[in-house]
Amino acid sequence: MKIIGITGTLGAGKGTIVEYLVKEKKYLHFSVRAYLITQIQKRNLEVNRDSMTMVANELRAQNNPAFVVEELYKEAEQSGNNSVIESIRTPGEIEFLKSKGNFILLAVDADPKIRYQRITLRASETDTIDFDTFIANEKREMTSTDPNKQNLSKCIEMADFVLNNNGTVEELINQLNSIV
Repeated sequence: MKIIGITGTLGAGKGTIVEYLVKEKKYLHFSVRAYLITQIQKRNLEVNRDSMTMVANELRAQNNPAFVVEELYKEAEQSGNNSVIESIRTPGEIEFLKSKGNFILLAVDADPKIRYQRITLRASETDTIDFDTFIANEKREMTSTDPNKQNLSKCIEMADFVLNNNGTVEELINQLNSIV
């Protein structure tokens, strides 16, 4: 069983990579976002970026910095299939997955204006924000000394491969295929 982890900036193309791996390479998909939405709904909170961040940070603080990814890894392990775990946000999550072996971490990034256009088009429950809020959210998630909070810059630094997604989907998939 191979595990591919995906990290990256908001709207950079993580979902596009997942969609390709699931459809074309037959990977199973395990989403931190979906896991958190379930937890948010159990608490009767509004699903938005703030509640996602708050719940994720609380779960990590109550358990350990890799808690959510550990839960998803258990599901992937039970399946026995190649799997992709999307939206890795803390170094602890990466360290946990690397300790399991047969794991690679992909990071994806793109120009902020391109990423903002993408999230505006996809219009999920966490994407209906203005550009200044988008940048502020990202800044909040980029660095932290608290191991239970998001540290995207460190996660990207720890990636085995960093994909640049300023171009077309085809260009992104070509980068991905050269790795996978």
